Amino acid sequence: MFVAPDPGRTRLRNSLRAVVGVGLAVTVAELAGLSLTASITGGLAALLALFTVLDADVRAQRITTALLPVAGFPVLALATTLHGMAQARDAAFLAVVFAGVYARRWGPRGHALGIFGFMMFFVTQFLHAVPAQLPELFAAVGLALLSAGAARFVLWPIERRTPPAAAPPGLPGTGLARPTTRQAFQATAACGFALAIGQALSEDRWYWAVGTAWWIFVNTASRGETLVRGFRRVLGTVVGIAAGLLIAVPLHGAPAPTAALVAVCVFGIFYTAAPSYSWMMFFVTVMAGLLYGLLGVLHPGLLLLRFEETAVGALGAALAVVLVLPVTTHAANDAWIQRALHCVRASTAASLDRLAGDPAADPAPHAAELELLLGRVRMALAPLVHPLSPLRARKGRARQVLALLDDCAREVRGLVAVAADPQASHDARLAAACWRVEAAVEALTAPRDAQEPAAAHLSPRPAAAEPALAHLHGLEQALTALAAPLRTHPRAPLATVGA
Repeated sequence: MFVAPDPGRTRLRNSLRAVVGVGLAVTVAELAGLSLTASITGGLAALLALFTVLDADVRAQRITTALLPVAGFPVLALATTLHGMAQARDAAFLAVVFAGVYARRWGPRGHALGIFGFMMFFVTQFLHAVPAQLPELFAAVGLALLSAGAARFVLWPIERRTPPAAAPPGLPGTGLARPTTRQAFQATAACGFALAIGQALSEDRWYWAVGTAWWIFVNTASRGETLVRGFRRVLGTVVGIAAGLLIAVPLHGAPAPTAALVAVCVFGIFYTAAPSYSWMMFFVTVMAGLLYGLLGVLHPGLLLLRFEETAVGALGAALAVVLVLPVTTHAANDAWIQRALHCVRASTAASLDRLAGDPAADPAPHAAELELLLGRVRMALAPLVHPLSPLRARKGRARQVLALLDDCAREVRGLVAVAADPQASHDARLAAACWRVEAAVEALTAPRDAQEPAAAHLSPRPAAAEPALAHLHGLEQALTALAAPLRTHPRAPLATVGA
């Protein structure tokens, strides 16, 4: 969590801005005289707006933020109207689950709108909102989105100076094999199971099981990824509950310290989301305990129930990915690795153009995209490198691939930093080194039966004294080393790791 790469301190700045945006939303709601329930709803809406809107440019982010009420308000009205009508409420919730996951096929905007719609239904259950509260809930969400927009686009416009990297597109497919369609059915089945068992455990707090099942399916693409994500969610929840017993329960909902700790949790959620899902869930769980304290309903038994509901949701997700249209882990690995390698090549080419004097060439967005893609690679390979994985050979190769890709990312970051220096000069040897890197990527991403002829290009070069050449040679060496683990059949015995 603390040593994970943070190019340009992007995670740090986004985390601090989230605290500002959520704090502003809650402050505005309080100044407007809204109830505590409405203020909490507004704070969560601002958090979601800042967390889920991930479009590739500022204009698209503004549009998505403006569209959040279109998805959220009807769901909010539906959820409050169905308060006390258990069967209709449950059917509507599952319909929202299916639609929210299915909407991911429309890219980052559909992803954000789907999550926001689901969470508006979830929040009404969390706060036990009734129809009479609907007007002030609308007001709170509207004020929160304005506050989040002000923090993001006016007070601290990070993306205006540093354009965000485009979110990696999902894996291809058609019909039921399309990831969004498949996951919509999986998530609905998982949430249906979680809803039924969760209500058997508690008629009041069953929604935690549904929320767990839903969030486990966010940003996963295979059976293994989903199982590992469920394990990490349970782990983070358990540790968060232990912390809640020590922190949230003794506070008894005292406003000032609770508000300060919620701000710390908001920062932690944003700062740890990318490198560690378990830590993110730790902060989510502690924040939930603090909010329950504000509402005056927190006690140790409630935190225990939170764990039980989380376990039920994780079990529902596990059963769904195993039984409903399953996709194996290795089916997704190669696609994400190849995208990361293509991004390495794009970063290298843009850096070379910048060093050659082209002012329009900007390798920074490619480097930022590479970090996102490596996050997806780590998620795809997580089931193989998990301590409980029995596949020792594949675990060794997966660890080698991750280490070498991290080496590539480190060299790319160094190369981009050199290219950004206006005093850096273009060396005639850079073009040849860049060509060798491109040839190495071509060899690694070619079809398996076409890779062997290209292997001649993958010869490591000695380190160079010039910074740019040194980074290019480091890239070439890492790409050369990647050839062995990537060309080995997934189920073949381990041959090269540790050689």
